[in-house]
Amino acid sequence: MICPICNFQQPDGKSDCLKCGVIFSKVHRSGSDLTNTPWTPGKGPVTSRHNIAGTVTWLKERLLAVDPEESRLFVAGRVIVYLVLLIWGSRIMASSIQSNYVGNSFMHLINLPFHEAGHLFFSPFGRFMQVLGGTLGQWLVPFIVLSAFVVKGNPFGAVVGLWWSGESFMDIAPYMDDARAGQLMLIGGVTGSEVEDYHDWEVLLTRLGWLQHDHLIARISFGIGITLMVLSFIWGGYILYRQIRFSQR
Repeated sequence: MICPICNFQQPDGKSDCLKCGVIFSKVHRSGSDLTNTPWTPGKGPVTSRHNIAGTVTWLKERLLAVDPEESRLFVAGRVIVYLVLLIWGSRIMASSIQSNYVGNSFMHLINLPFHEAGHLFFSPFGRFMQVLGGTLGQWLVPFIVLSAFVVKGNPFGAVVGLWWSGESFMDIAPYMDDARAGQLMLIGGVTGSEVEDYHDWEVLLTRLGWLQHDHLIARISFGIGITLMVLSFIWGGYILYRQIRFSQR
């Protein structure tokens, strides 16, 4: 049997493709619909259904596909990475914003260069966007990594990108929470309370008139991060489950 989507050859009698995970019955049903659906000038139902089916199949292949011929050693390596992310992420999620556990972690040192580069990248768009650009920079880079792995058809790499995105949202939360207090030590060895117009989120929230909501905004960012990280755990666990099941055959 050869998959009509990814052309992977596999044993007869399978209901779904071992590589891309597409369900054969749905592909056949979609093909039947395309054949039997009457064409109406100006409406194009055939093209519409074909595009939707193709998009769904493409997404499923990119988000859930695994290689049945992957070596067990490589699969074991992914399991180790997943467990590290699971344990580390759980500790970050269990910490409080005020403790700044995430800001004192190794990942903060990875986020920081992208944060500072964001200020530079967005500087042509005015002072407000320059200041906001730091946060946008450290959010955009993990999202770009996530998107690149999805396009390349490497869902486990995309899982790591999603985990990083969640961590980055949680990483910025203590900075938001400190907008009024200005007690966090910033680059340059000073705090926000010591230097005027220096603390990113004091500047942003003051201009928006939202400074009194700094704690709430920080909790929202932290909550988004937790949601993204939990999704990465579920997604990664399902991919590894499929990978281990195929490697045992």
